[in-house]
Amino acid sequence: MVGMEVLYHQTNKQIHEVQSYMGRLETSDKESVHLVENEIQARIDRIFSNLDRLEIFCNKEPPNKRQNAKLRVDQLKYDIQHLQTGLRNFQHRRYSREQQERQREELLTRTFTTNDSDTTIPIDETLQFNESLQNAHRGMDDLIGSGTSILQGLRDQRVTLKGTHKKIMDVANMLGLSNTVMRLIEKRAFQDKYFMIGGMLVTCIIMFLVVQYLT
Repeated sequence: MVGMEVLYHQTNKQIHEVQSYMGRLETSDKESVHLVENEIQARIDRIFSNLDRLEIFCNKEPPNKRQNAKLRVDQLKYDIQHLQTGLRNFQHRRYSREQQERQREELLTRTFTTNDSDTTIPIDETLQFNESLQNAHRGMDDLIGSGTSILQGLRDQRVTLKGTHKKIMDVANMLGLSNTVMRLIEKRAFQDKYFMIGGMLVTCIIMFLVVQYLT
């Protein structure tokens, strides 16, 4: 049976492999890009499955090691969620680009005869649609950039909280504080973690609602 450390290192290696595969998306041609996307998604799904197993391992760790184990697993989870978001953003841009190409191709290949009751091309409507689509893309890019900055700030806060928590635990051990105080400190750190996760979820929901509105 694979132990926690072995599974952790395997999962971490798989994440680096997904990062390498992400670099192939921009260089893949139209015929193979779907295969690369499917391969990346399959690898991401396997990583999420490993993370579920790692969380079970964390709950079985001794109390003095459990917090550190959860932080390591949370870091892997953050990394793979970031890659999943990147893949979805790429797919969305590709779909929009292909849709624009199809519309241009339809306009260029459309034929008219003298018997057609309507031989006008709705150029104005097409231009307005493309302009609106481009504005939506720019707004979404700005929103993604803002969301990335917010998530990075939350991540920095998490690292700061983790370092502060470690220092407090070290000082507490040096001073020989009671178990009750130690539990209160751990409880506060646990609450801070969920406040951070809640902030990330609210940010993602706001981003999703704005994208839905823009598109």
